[in-house]
Amino acid sequence: MSRLAVNLAGLALKNPVIPASGTFGFGEPFLDYYDLNILGSFSTKGTTLAPRNGNPTPRIAECRAGLLNSVGLQNPGIDEVVDITLPKVATYFDAPVVQNVSGFSVDEFVACCARLDSVPNVGIIEVNISCPNVHGGGMAFGTSATAAAEVTQACKAVTTKPIFVKLSPNVADIVSIARACEAAGADGLSLINTLLGMRIDIHRRRPVLANTVGGFSGPAVFPVALRMVYQVAQAVSIPVMGLGGVETAEDVIEMMMAGATAVQVGSANLRNPLVCKEIIEALPPLMDTLGIETLSEIIGCI
Repeated sequence: MSRLAVNLAGLALKNPVIPASGTFGFGEPFLDYYDLNILGSFSTKGTTLAPRNGNPTPRIAECRAGLLNSVGLQNPGIDEVVDITLPKVATYFDAPVVQNVSGFSVDEFVACCARLDSVPNVGIIEVNISCPNVHGGGMAFGTSATAAAEVTQACKAVTTKPIFVKLSPNVADIVSIARACEAAGADGLSLINTLLGMRIDIHRRRPVLANTVGGFSGPAVFPVALRMVYQVAQAVSIPVMGLGGVETAEDVIEMMMAGATAVQVGSANLRNPLVCKEIIEALPPLMDTLGIETLSEIIGCI
């Protein structure tokens, strides 16, 4: 077995490096840069039940040590993804993907997961619970342990695929929500999603983003993400995918030592489309320097 190989909820990955949802599309934009088959997997663009055009522009803005985005889940909808996009992905990527799904009601999450159950090249369904619950007063599913558990249990009931719940960091106690998802049957957890942030254009005296606030990602959030990954990994017995500000092989090692089995790379892909390739290539020499024989041995080692 390769020194870089890990097992993620029964899914054998050649390495733990996974481009994060929303920063990699369905992989096709990166085909001109490198062979995607060097990746452990990749998390697809967030998909909803119905097609979405997303939020008005401007919806992306750079800022110091990070990026703000309020794209608004622009995607073609689950039917096109299942019938057209994922079969196309199978022609250029030979490993199972992590299919990210979002919904604005429990029924929408359930419908997406049910449609994905028979798709052969979906290895894991990543359920993004940072969406507002339209039947629960608009509060995001991920801010309530009860709502997070309800979504998890409902999704597990309609698919045989492993369910990883993607947790929001915009909460007071992420551990209680993680435990609720585990108790409801989650096979794993992904964390963290973006932090809420905003910027103001002082010359125009208005927010930089049309939506006023957006998700803040990038290297500035890495210490927050690492802390949450560590806390959650200590509290649950299911595997964790760590993400948030990851840019280097050193960041991957830190995330794994904190308890992550796999590590997603997000906004760094937008600044450097070769970043995942560079991380994978940098891991073996870094492991030699640190005296690490296999990556699996350092998961949660602190």
